[in-house]
Amino acid sequence: MAHWRATLVVFAVLILAAGAAAAAPAGKVIIAQGVDPTTLDMMNQQETPASNVGAQMFETLVERDASLTLKPALAAEMPKLVSPTTWEIKLRRGVKFHNGEEFNAESVKFSLERVSNPANKLRGSSSFAPIDRVEIVDPLMVRVHTKKPWPILTNALSFRQAAMYPPKEYAGKETAAVSRNPIGTGPYKFVRWAKDEEIVMEAFSDYWGGVPKIKTVVFKPIPDDAVRVAALQNGEIDVAVNIPPHLANIIEKHPKIFLSTAPSIRTIQLMIYTHQMDKDHKPTGPYNGPTADKRVRQAIAHAIDADEIIKSVLDGKAVRVATMLTSMHFGFDPSLKPIKQDLAKTKKLLTQAGFPNGVEIVLNGPQGRYVRDKEVAEAVAGQLTKAGIKTTLRTFEFVNYLNNMVYVHKAGPVWLIGWGTPTVDAETVYVPLFKSPNIFVNWHNEDFNGLAEAAQAEMDEKKRLAMYHRINKLWIEETPAVPLYQQIDLYGANKRLAWKARSDELIKAYDMALKDGK
Repeated sequence: MAHWRATLVVFAVLILAAGAAAAAPAGKVIIAQGVDPTTLDMMNQQETPASNVGAQMFETLVERDASLTLKPALAAEMPKLVSPTTWEIKLRRGVKFHNGEEFNAESVKFSLERVSNPANKLRGSSSFAPIDRVEIVDPLMVRVHTKKPWPILTNALSFRQAAMYPPKEYAGKETAAVSRNPIGTGPYKFVRWAKDEEIVMEAFSDYWGGVPKIKTVVFKPIPDDAVRVAALQNGEIDVAVNIPPHLANIIEKHPKIFLSTAPSIRTIQLMIYTHQMDKDHKPTGPYNGPTADKRVRQAIAHAIDADEIIKSVLDGKAVRVATMLTSMHFGFDPSLKPIKQDLAKTKKLLTQAGFPNGVEIVLNGPQGRYVRDKEVAEAVAGQLTKAGIKTTLRTFEFVNYLNNMVYVHKAGPVWLIGWGTPTVDAETVYVPLFKSPNIFVNWHNEDFNGLAEAAQAEMDEKKRLAMYHRINKLWIEETPAVPLYQQIDLYGANKRLAWKARSDELIKAYDMALKDGK
């Protein structure tokens, strides 16, 4: 009898060992984005390429699944509103940071108060300005107190800027130190960052959600579309973002790679300077140029044929929008229609503004960040010039574009940018981009600021929707930006990979699997 027991024990141990071996992370996946991140401090950035890298290492209290439904992540359950300005959040037990620190209420207090404190001058702070303080109830519960009622707190907690940080490790650390040594609770831990070459991460064996299937994840910046597609064809990379529409057929017909598409939450637009801002992003007066006049801005809007750009530059793979809100966004108004090109109106508006012979402007834009961004900007510049708005186009590498132009208010008078936020809510479009003062804002309008502030604090959903419909109309009338289109995201991937594109542009290696296991 003892002999049979011993045999069974040995057999069970062998089965467990075999299962453990099968479950061990294996293989490498290389993901190519168009640009390198500006930083790996998630709180000090507002760009998807950085957030995608960070999503492998850092987690938030709540997150969106592939269908964009909110669900608990490091929170044990969804946040609960216990008073008009207080949210109670229970935390997941047994979670560790990559350095061994326990995730607990101290982590939440440190992280949310760090990102929401304007004194820290973090680029992600504006989205969390309504947070007043975080109260620790016990090691696994916090209460988040807001300055006013804030209806989208749960939404905002899914932002990568609301990543949970280890308080002991990061206490007193500057943003550069955090960027050099990113430590989160996510399924992958940081190995190295060779600037403009690659960021390497390895599977975190103590991940609370279960060991990742893939051992090594690498992000590479490849700005040139054709080079990125060639690398995919040659098997040098496994996933390529922003596939140019005219190259999509090549991927679809290739025996070893496939195309994955999704309607994006991102819109592409021209932002227009109406005011000049100081180093603290506060207006110092009207912009010293013709775009300070609303009629010139409206003339720009009517000079552009976005439908033609979608057809000729993007092979039809984009959707016209009337504002920067897609049909997926809270605040979307289906009664609003996109502006059609009207060159006679452009001429009339310019004449009324005192420019009967036209004006000259500079259009600044990134290269390699969005789908055919340079080509789109070239088409816009050509249309504007033909309409009597002589346009000089200047394009830049994306990190340089943000750091040396956009973030320091030197991108005027007109600059191209894409914007897509995972909250899919009007607040996270209008507040960071148009409510002054803010790092992205070059427009100051007291009526708009008042409406946006009121909408931020309105808990009644119907009233809040009506407020954003008013804001939409004011925004169209004042024209601080010209929306071009909603992007349709195209990705290329190796057929050895099981993976599907998401509408929020999030790429998670944890959701991937290698079909051959290598």
